[in-house]
Amino acid sequence: MKIKKPVISAAPMVDKTDRYFRNFVRMINKDVLLYTEMVTAQAIIHGDLERILGFDEIEHPIALQIAATTPEDAYKAVKIAEEYNYDEINLNVGCPSDRVSGNMMGACLMAYPELVLDVLNAMKEATKKTVTIKHRIGIDGKGILPDNMGKTLFEKYEDMLNFVNIIEKAEPDRYTIHARIAVLAGLDPKQNREIPPLRYDEVYRLKAEKPHMQIEINGGIKTKEDIEKHLEHVDGVMIGREFYDNPMFLAEVNSFYNNGNENITRDEILEKMIPYLENLERNGERTHLFMRHTLGLFHNAKGSKYWKNSISSQNLKNNKASHIVREILKNIRKSEI
Repeated sequence: MKIKKPVISAAPMVDKTDRYFRNFVRMINKDVLLYTEMVTAQAIIHGDLERILGFDEIEHPIALQIAATTPEDAYKAVKIAEEYNYDEINLNVGCPSDRVSGNMMGACLMAYPELVLDVLNAMKEATKKTVTIKHRIGIDGKGILPDNMGKTLFEKYEDMLNFVNIIEKAEPDRYTIHARIAVLAGLDPKQNREIPPLRYDEVYRLKAEKPHMQIEINGGIKTKEDIEKHLEHVDGVMIGREFYDNPMFLAEVNSFYNNGNENITRDEILEKMIPYLENLERNGERTHLFMRHTLGLFHNAKGSKYWKNSISSQNLKNNKASHIVREILKNIRKSEI
């Protein structure tokens, strides 16, 4: 069954969008589409499946993002993932890391649209679930792509259009497009989110020329006003670092779903955290793996320093996280922070 198209999604982020962060998101917002971190097909085929693919039911709707080099690997990985109840499977053709690109995955695949078409077809053959793709508006492949391929720079709108014209034969259910090119060598992933200029107009143009396609835009989106502007042109918006650095932004976007939770308060979120942390403690899990994702809960708000100091690694080492959060909540209600 196809999931309801997302108005807003929380971007996949390496070392960040693990199951602990996703549970934290659900304490604030129950509707945004969540993503796993990018997982390679080979890791799924050969790895610890529960560790790699396991998630909690509360995390729905949730998408598994995979990176694959061959249709064969993509098919095997998706077939294995069928044992887990993901709402959709997403193909990563946007990661700019030279390590990923050097293994013929991520953004470098934009130079090989026929291969991407084959990978998407294999994924769709392996599952009846929603299959989507995340890519860039283009790539600078100098230093990564072979010189003898004839071209290493794919930065014009026509290059993206050619890529989409080919891969749309597989009929992916949604295209999430990061509105920057990816520089595959010379910039690290952080620089690739900041240095190449945003070109939203090219994503808008693609939607205007292909209105039948479901298109979601990604890159540099930080406010409700940004979201509203983009939704005048495209079908969805993906937000990454702003959700992570400022989790209360998740509360603001509740208004797009008319679920009545846009006014959720920090103390209500802390109340939800306590039983979750107690469960982690009973199971002997390391609570700092969850708490590290909550550092921004008081972003630009009174109590930010107090919160960060209270949940420092040293404090968590000496005290139970559930007790710390309970004490913080008590102090908030006494207006002592």
